[in-house]
Amino acid sequence: MSSGTSSVPGMAETGLIVPPDQPPERYREAVLAAERAGLPEVWFWEDCFAESGLAPAAAALAWTERIRVGVGLLPVPLRNVALTAMELATLARLFPGRLLPGIGHGVLEWMGQAGVRAESPMTLLREHATALRALLAGESVTVEGRYVRLDGVQLRWPPEQVPPVLVGAVGPKTIALAGELGDGLILTGGTSAAAVREAVARLREARPAGVAEPDVVVFTDLPVDASVQQLTDRVSELADAGATRVPVLALGDRGPESGPAILDFAARLGAISIRLA
Repeated sequence: MSSGTSSVPGMAETGLIVPPDQPPERYREAVLAAERAGLPEVWFWEDCFAESGLAPAAAALAWTERIRVGVGLLPVPLRNVALTAMELATLARLFPGRLLPGIGHGVLEWMGQAGVRAESPMTLLREHATALRALLAGESVTVEGRYVRLDGVQLRWPPEQVPPVLVGAVGPKTIALAGELGDGLILTGGTSAAAVREAVARLREARPAGVAEPDVVVFTDLPVDASVQQLTDRVSELADAGATRVPVLALGDRGPESGPAILDFAARLGAISIRLA
């Protein structure tokens, strides 16, 4: 099987979502299966209160040689922006060009459980995204915001190849924020083709003039026994609607005992590149 990029009409790339209902000790075999299958990406969630996002991402990057690793997404209320920048910069220097980090509001109920729910999630996300991008660019950042406060903070080892900062969104205001401030969008809900087209239009409308086209990451799901044709059809549909990356979650046979089914699913997902060649 080819180790090249899996692609579909519309230039979307496929990836395997490794969900947090798998215990961490099962991650390695799923990630290696995805790389063997020729998939270009694997994706993790930072899911309260199951798994962190960056710990498995770091492990997956170290286990593999070429596959890109996405995190969708890191909830900003849980994270100090200086620490997030330090962690992302370290991984980006260790594994240049292979990290795809996403940030977002997080599930507000869970943020409340953790004692970090913001009164204005949009203000927090705007401040965090702005400071994070400046820090990753190697700038010295001083800011006195409502939530983000930094005094001359500058990374000692900024990444030589700056990773994209993707913004997770569902609602129109956050989608617009992703277009204004982010390198791309992670669409975490409403993954019909019509919803993707609407989100892409809003994303581009908010994009500053002269800024590069944003990535559009669309999470989707299919039954764990879905055929290659079903996988091809879903990814193609979303790509034609404007998605540039389509990570796929296997539904149905879930939980700690579902490892073999997920490995088979990864192989079928990787076969898309051969089927469309």
